[in-house]
Amino acid sequence: MKRITVLCALAIAVTPLTFVKASAAERPTTVAGCAKPTSKAHAPATVKQPTSPDKKLAKTMTVTTNCGVITIALDPAAPQTVTNMSALARAKYFDGSFCHRLTTEGLYVLQCGDPSAQGNGSPGSWKGYKDENLPANKILTYPAGTVAMANSGPNTNGSQFFLVYKDTTLPASYTIWGKIKTGLPLLLRIEKVGAYKVDQTSGNAYYAGDGFPVQPIEIKSVSVR
Repeated sequence: MKRITVLCALAIAVTPLTFVKASAAERPTTVAGCAKPTSKAHAPATVKQPTSPDKKLAKTMTVTTNCGVITIALDPAAPQTVTNMSALARAKYFDGSFCHRLTTEGLYVLQCGDPSAQGNGSPGSWKGYKDENLPANKILTYPAGTVAMANSGPNTNGSQFFLVYKDTTLPASYTIWGKIKTGLPLLLRIEKVGAYKVDQTSGNAYYAGDGFPVQPIEIKSVSVR
């Protein structure tokens, strides 16, 4: 594993996000055009869980980040998921949160939707809801541009989701609820900077194929229409 030279970091014990900087001799740790994040990881807010799909589903979600805007065409084939994610967006649940996971080897996704940035956060009191619109193509299950729910097993959906930036094959177990309309080139630039983990013994950060994005991705706001 290749170590990242850490010049400025916050301890994992203090916050789940450790912002790293590398010396000029190493690969970049920022994406051009990204603003410095101002948010902090926090406990997920309590939002009332919808019990049935909206009669009129939102069609577009706009995710504004510190690095640019990602727009998502919402898929009516996943009506409960679209309804629930729209409710969270309208409640500003995602605002001020970080995308906490980037995978760059084998799987090519950026995962977001947990305000705690720990990977286990979900709206308080929500019960996992049913899977919908699972992939029909069993070979290439999640092509580039797919937006799908993260889960911990069947029918355990909450608020976490992932953006697929390159063709990815996963078990057909994750609800597809949208497709990226704009922002895919941004995700590819984020991938090039990479992901990292922190050694819990030494405190050293090192590049990893699955970890926190080296370039922090802060969700400033999410809207639906």
